[in-house]
Amino acid sequence: MLDRFAKLPSSLDGKARTVRLGGAGDIPALLIHPDWISCVPTVVWMHGRTANKELDAGRYVRWMKAGFAACAIDLPGHGERKDARADAPGEALGVLAAMITEIDHIVEALADPVWQNVFDLDRLGIGGMSLGGMATLRRLCAPPPHPFKCAAVESTTGDLTGLYRPDGPRPWGTSYPLEQIAPLDPLQHIEGFRPIPLLALHSEADRIIPIGLQRGFLDRLRTRYTAQNADPALITLHTWPTTGAPEEHSGFGRHGNEAKNLQTEFLARHLKM
Repeated sequence: MLDRFAKLPSSLDGKARTVRLGGAGDIPALLIHPDWISCVPTVVWMHGRTANKELDAGRYVRWMKAGFAACAIDLPGHGERKDARADAPGEALGVLAAMITEIDHIVEALADPVWQNVFDLDRLGIGGMSLGGMATLRRLCAPPPHPFKCAAVESTTGDLTGLYRPDGPRPWGTSYPLEQIAPLDPLQHIEGFRPIPLLALHSEADRIIPIGLQRGFLDRLRTRYTAQNADPALITLHTWPTTGAPEEHSGFGRHGNEAKNLQTEFLARHLKM
């Protein structure tokens, strides 16, 4: 097993490749494919701050066994492009802004003939945890029209004004001017959100991103779906009272296996149609 895969389980040997994507080839990605021959559904996944794309590889194993591919990305300033400054709470919005702009470049890169059509871009999902989830929700609100058939997010919110406003609930004490939050806030751009199936997982006790902010955003999003003659039941929020995870935020602790299974079942249901 290659040293760079040392954090990945042996079941991914021969299935995982580290590459650089994007027009400038500067976006580190971990690509995982069941056989590197078949054209299969694919999920673009983004982790949270202070983590890396190899984290929680059990997720990718489940996806692979379910018959679809993963494209996991290192956030700007993280993983292979580590910059310690990006770990500071005050840098969160800068990292988020940069990640949002990279999503379309990643999709374009997956269409490159070098991959011999093994990534089915007609059955493409997107998702992320914490800041990666914020990037997911913001891209789904933005032009141009996106190609994603469904989305799955964890421990995140689409209400960034509620989270980062100067009198907001952040436990780390960092706030941003409202004019800096506004361009990145999914809630303030919710009219651009085209209804697709969405799964949100969260701990009710999350001390980093309070569940009330995500619940409020999803309520607004259901209203948006109804206005677009779409079924608001396309949006699913699944929570646990407590999980035992660090800060009730980083993973789902004793419910981790259940969370991964719920997510995998959701993605398979909507991408393998």
